[in-house]
Amino acid sequence: SFPSGKKITVVFVIGGPGSGKGTQCAKIVSHFGFTHLSAGDLLREEVKSDTEQGTMIKNLMHEGKLVPSEIIVRLLLKAMLASGNDKFLIDGFPRNEENREAYEKIIKIEPEFVLLIDCSREEMERRILHRNQGRDDDNMETIRRRFEVFQQSTLPVIQHYEKMGKLRRVL
Repeated sequence: SFPSGKKITVVFVIGGPGSGKGTQCAKIVSHFGFTHLSAGDLLREEVKSDTEQGTMIKNLMHEGKLVPSEIIVRLLLKAMLASGNDKFLIDGFPRNEENREAYEKIIKIEPEFVLLIDCSREEMERRILHRNQGRDDDNMETIRRRFEVFQQSTLPVIQHYEKMGKLRRVL
């Protein structure tokens, strides 16, 4: 865990697939010196590591299913500690209430605020199909499924942070 007494700043960046989370994060990092951590990128790196956990993650992602929250949170914590920084932009997380609860239980650092990147489904689909850093799972069926999962599971998270006064919307 982090040294006590040290202020750690965490900002969550939430938005549907293709909403521009990565693009916005890159701008914030270059201006404010945050370490950008993408839950999705950490999972994809773990898949490449060819471990038993990596294989399990690969199968879940291929089926469009979510990876257990505790695995994601532990990967995030490991990356946060390894970075040596005290300011983190965590992109694509928390995806659902289970993610949020696991984060609160394991990492225990309340986010400074939550950036919600609001974007229409049509715009997200257009961006994903035309982006150049394509992913293996960037096909129309998977994109629609990812968008539906995002809408169903992330809405309660958005509402939670909105009630706390921590939500900032970017259109």
